[in-house]
Amino acid sequence: MIQLQRLAIVLAVSLMATASPAAERIDFSFEIRSILSEHCFQCHGPDAATREAELRLDTPDGIASVVAGGQFRRSELVRRILSTDPAERMPPSDSGRPLSTADKRLLLEWVKQGADYQAHWSFRPLQSNQPPRSGRSNWVRNDIDRFVLARLKASGRRPSAPAATSVLLRRIAFDLTGLPPTLERVDQILQSSSNEAVGQYVDELFDSSSYGEHMAVGWLEASRYADTDGYQNDRYRHHHVWRDWVIMAFQDNMPYDQFIIEQLGGDMLPNATLKNQIATGFCRNHRINSEDGSIPAEWHVENVADRVDTLGTVFLGLTIGCARCHDHKYDPISQREYYQLFAYFNNVPEWGVGPNDGNSPPFIKIPESWPVLSPQEAEFQIPQPLKLRQAREKDAGNGLKRPQAGNANTLMVMHELDEPRTTYLLTRGQYDLPDESDPLEPGVPAILQLPGTATPGNRLELARWLVDPANPLTARVAVNRLWQHFFGVGLVKTSENLGSQGELPSHPLLLDYLAEEFVSHGWDVRYIIKQIVMSATYQQTSSAPPADYEHDPENRLLARGPRLRLNGFALRDQALAVSGLLVHEFGGASVRPYMPPKIWRAFSNNSYKQGQGNDLYRRSIYTYWRRTIPPPMMMTFNAASREVCMVRTDKTNTPLQALTLLNHTIFIESARKMAERMIQEGGASLEKRVSYGCRLLLNRQPSEVELGLLTDVYQEMHSHFSEATDAASELLAVGESSVDSSIDSIDLAAMTLVANTLLNLDEATSRR
Repeated sequence: MIQLQRLAIVLAVSLMATASPAAERIDFSFEIRSILSEHCFQCHGPDAATREAELRLDTPDGIASVVAGGQFRRSELVRRILSTDPAERMPPSDSGRPLSTADKRLLLEWVKQGADYQAHWSFRPLQSNQPPRSGRSNWVRNDIDRFVLARLKASGRRPSAPAATSVLLRRIAFDLTGLPPTLERVDQILQSSSNEAVGQYVDELFDSSSYGEHMAVGWLEASRYADTDGYQNDRYRHHHVWRDWVIMAFQDNMPYDQFIIEQLGGDMLPNATLKNQIATGFCRNHRINSEDGSIPAEWHVENVADRVDTLGTVFLGLTIGCARCHDHKYDPISQREYYQLFAYFNNVPEWGVGPNDGNSPPFIKIPESWPVLSPQEAEFQIPQPLKLRQAREKDAGNGLKRPQAGNANTLMVMHELDEPRTTYLLTRGQYDLPDESDPLEPGVPAILQLPGTATPGNRLELARWLVDPANPLTARVAVNRLWQHFFGVGLVKTSENLGSQGELPSHPLLLDYLAEEFVSHGWDVRYIIKQIVMSATYQQTSSAPPADYEHDPENRLLARGPRLRLNGFALRDQALAVSGLLVHEFGGASVRPYMPPKIWRAFSNNSYKQGQGNDLYRRSIYTYWRRTIPPPMMMTFNAASREVCMVRTDKTNTPLQALTLLNHTIFIESARKMAERMIQEGGASLEKRVSYGCRLLLNRQPSEVELGLLTDVYQEMHSHFSEATDAASELLAVGESSVDSSIDSIDLAAMTLVANTLLNLDEATSRR
């Protein structure tokens, strides 16, 4: 044993000799914890059930017991990680988690420096950070740029040049509204010499109805919103009213703290109004099982668990659901604490499975005037009998008898039982294995308990706890997802997980600065957005040498502007907008645009009944969302399925995406209507018409090479359709909109394929 210890010391000295002689102070939270989490927490972490040797390496006391205050000769950690004896070496050989030489070197340097411990970075209070000084740099436009520039300089990099104004306007328009800018507005700004023109344009977009519709999409995905219950029966539910509430909240720039409070506890507010209660539909967006043989008590537990898991992901950025069956293996959240959170959502007087109309009480009746409510309706306080249209008695299941069914004009909302249910820890997370010896009161994890504040006693107090300025997570999580919206990747890439297994923030000081700004400016979402889009960081060109993409493929250093493929919503809406087909109509029941024939028949006996008229051309956010068969085009472009909470989706690049853009009815029809505009509005010559199409879609004139290629497409297709007139007629017949009979059919068919080509350009399918 003594020889092994001596060998460990020799190896330690050897490794330390290769380190920098003046190593910087190591930050445990940012440099050491991730190593321990990845390699050690499985056996020496928060989960007592799998803990070995009664040793925890996620607590200061546990670490102190193995580092011996930086004394190598007494450090058990040093001895174990450097041991050559397989029986002594840690991590064990059979763990499949060996430490790299770099990991060992960092751990040794940390021990040498005294092995300081800090809580995980995301659990620490927000840090008040002064923006770094930028010297004489004229690149900086606001404080965001100061943080970014400091990081670039430290990495030996430089920012890119500003994007062309036309490119920037298109980028801003898509990011704020999901639609391309109008040609007229682009021309006005390009002709303006005012430095304030772009900022004024941002304000205009904020005030447009398209802003609320676009910003709501991400929240609908995070909130698992759909028009049906899910599971095999997948019945319709009248939930679009809550979707409209979300759009209006964004459009009215509702402060984010109020946004949270109303969705989690609006029904418990003093003198709660109709809109307050509609907001709580957020908590009822979960799937509901109405299949024969379903056990109400079991599915009641699943409903509550879904609310807890969604709370953890959406507001706290933590994988709280991992603690449902056992203590969390990586974050300090026990199973007991999971069920204390569970208790906040366990008092809804709901029947665990859905009645035949797809609703599950409590629910409220929505006025037929929705969403254009009169002031009296908007402020109407719903009386108790209307809140709970139910006939119930106690039973042996979840304490309720199967309720009377609602109707097609009711919305599921939250409401508390007069006598709260007793909550127990469920062994292995099973509904029928409660630990009845230990009733639980509502509570939050100890690691998140705010100093000097009482434990929240109910849902409303829980919501207010979330938005307490002292809460370290809520603001960080929110601004990180806003950053993800504009840059494609959050400052913390794993936006769903800011815990021990999540990635470290690329710019931690900037993240905390933005979170502090968010809170200090009254949780003003538009304020943070404008800071982002007006920064030089955001306004950089996305063009860069290949070496830059190889060095930093995800642009984590922010040395160039963001270049992102448009999502399915924006791709469809762009085509509708440039073609003139887009119908701007707010809210109401979801619509059924074009979908492949018999698509629902592939999974059930239900038939998809396509809408007519304006319903075919409304914005994609209003598309009917069936959980078992989501809109295939949206799923092709990586939309969330809406079955569970999802705040980040992977981006793919598949042939099916290209086939969709080339052949889907809405894109062929939009190309035809865009071609009509090119012919009617572009000018007399072919070159002017093609150039107009480029300006309409891409906000720029085509280059000579591009113009030549596109006119060649027209000429070739014109020759083809002149001989194959039936093919021209077949092409022009795609879609329900009328064909302009004043335009020669051969000309229109040829120009349709020019427009279709433009719509499929990389520049058109991405915003750069």
